Amino acid sequence: MQFRQKALSKLQSPEELDLPVRFARPQGRLVLAVTVIVMAAASFWAITGTVSSTLSAPGILTHADGSYILQSPVAGQVTAVLAEEGQLLSPGAPLLNVRTDQGDRPVRAVTGGRLTTLVAKVGSVVTTGADVATLEHVKNSDDPLVAMLYVPGGTGSTIPVGAPVDLSVQSVPPHQFGVLRGRVKAVGRAPQTQAQISGFLGDSGLAEQFSRHGNPVAVLVQLERSTATKSGYRWSSADGPPYAVDSTTPVTGAVRLAAQRPADWLLP
Repeated sequence: MQFRQKALSKLQSPEELDLPVRFARPQGRLVLAVTVIVMAAASFWAITGTVSSTLSAPGILTHADGSYILQSPVAGQVTAVLAEEGQLLSPGAPLLNVRTDQGDRPVRAVTGGRLTTLVAKVGSVVTTGADVATLEHVKNSDDPLVAMLYVPGGTGSTIPVGAPVDLSVQSVPPHQFGVLRGRVKAVGRAPQTQAQISGFLGDSGLAEQFSRHGNPVAVLVQLERSTATKSGYRWSSADGPPYAVDSTTPVTGAVRLAAQRPADWLLP
C-alpha cells in the first residue's frame, strides 16, 4: 500500500505533468507497421491475384468413335482365324470360320475398323452371342488418337472446354520423354454408367475400373499434333518418345482448370 500511495502521489505531482506520455515502444510500432503492410498486400493479392489448380483423372488413348465388341452369331468350334490384331478391316470382312451342324460359317465384322483384340483361337468352342473380338471404329490407319478421361461426376462442371491437359502415358517414361499435350474438346453432360463406358470402349474390365468410385463424367481430350516428333503428337519434351503411341494405352490426365481470384472463395 505504501508503494501504491507513492506512485499515485508522483503522478499527481505538478512536476510530472509536462512529461511526454509513451504510448508504445519503437519495436511495437515496427511490428504494427509490418502487420499493416502484410495485410494490405494480402488484400490486394486476394482481389487482383489468381490461383491455378489441376484435376487429375484416369483415362485411355482411343479413337473418337470408340470401339465395339463383335459377338459370334453361331455356335461351334473355331476352325480358322482369318485376321490379325492391328489389321484394318472393311465392313463384312471375315474374322473366323466356325464349324457348325450346317457346315463352316464365317464370323464377319459388322462395320469396318481396326481389330484390337481377338479372343477366339483355332480349336476354341464358341456359343451364340459369345464375345470373339473387339474392333475400333476407324476408317484409316492414320486417324488421329484422342484421350478419353473419366472424372468424378461432381467435378465435371468445373472443366472448361479448351482447358490444357497434360497426359502421362503408361508406356512412356515421363522423366525421359515428358508428357503428352492436349486440350479438352468436350465434356459429358451427365455421368456415364458402367454399361455405357463398356459400350464405347468395348472393354468391360476398363469400364469397371473407371466406375469403381461411382459413375464418372467422360471428358474428350484432343491431342495436339506435331510433325517434329516420331509419334506425330506434341510432348513437353522437344522430341517425345522415339516410337509411336498406340490406341488402348492407359493414361493419367492433369486438366488445368480456370484460374480463380482468392476473393471469390469468400464470396457466396
